[in-house]
Amino acid sequence: MRQLPLDAIPYEAWEPTKTTLHLWTQVVGKIALACSPRRSHWWNATLKPESHGLRTSLLSSAQTPFEIAFDFHEHVLTIATGAAHAPAVISLHDGLSVAEFYEAVTRALRSLGIDVRIWTKPYGIPIETHFEHDREHHTYDATAARRFWNVASWTASVFERFAERFVGKQGPVQLFWHSFDLALGRYSGRRAEGPGSSNAVEREAYSHEVIAFGFWPGDARTPAPTYYTYTAPEPAALTQNVLRPAAAQWAPSGSGHLGVLPYEAVRTSAQPEATLLDFLQSGYSAGANAAHWDVAALERS
Repeated sequence: MRQLPLDAIPYEAWEPTKTTLHLWTQVVGKIALACSPRRSHWWNATLKPESHGLRTSLLSSAQTPFEIAFDFHEHVLTIATGAAHAPAVISLHDGLSVAEFYEAVTRALRSLGIDVRIWTKPYGIPIETHFEHDREHHTYDATAARRFWNVASWTASVFERFAERFVGKQGPVQLFWHSFDLALGRYSGRRAEGPGSSNAVEREAYSHEVIAFGFWPGDARTPAPTYYTYTAPEPAALTQNVLRPAAAQWAPSGSGHLGVLPYEAVRTSAQPEATLLDFLQSGYSAGANAAHWDVAALERS
């Protein structure tokens, strides 16, 4: 487990890289969505953390198994198949636009005998330009990307430590590319209807009662990396429960609330792992108590 100092990742300094990288992960995530059988809550299409970056699950196209991985230490994207030939490698560098990245990935897949068709409009973010036409987003600061991954991989390891306490249905630690957040979900086992106005994506995501936890690098409205927790559907008494540590608070979000803790409060803590675990546990306790989960049956003694 990495000790202090954890890297600072001020939002404004790396926002152009973050946005470009977010769009690159959407390209790869949509390929994963097209080339994998559906799993609960879209877990088949998410990106999973590993030591040097993010990877897809095992994918398949025309009976050809393959996987795609981002490496934020060597700053490359690799596409590997089960065949004997070498993986395709794409260099990640400053100046590589989303359009060029999309073209390079498509060309590399075809060189491996894989032809994938995806809907190329970004999903869930206020960018309308389709991937193949987006030459506006082309910033990749390798140092900033590595710092982000240092934080994300440390966070993933703490989430894994937290996950071992729970024996019920629980998602993997995974990056959801539509919102670019690293997340973990715990489930009571009870079905839920999802938000009343939800689309098909949200209905699947929230088909069962969940307490979620995540790490999010921020956006223009919240320009700071933040840890969060929420319960869906949100029980009436949720925000009557106190979050820990003192820097954590409940914040309005849509029709409900997020429990939020600034990353800086964790980074500057004398015991960052303990601080983050305390926040995660307090968020779980708040949701489980308010929604009347059978805590004794779901937790490891």
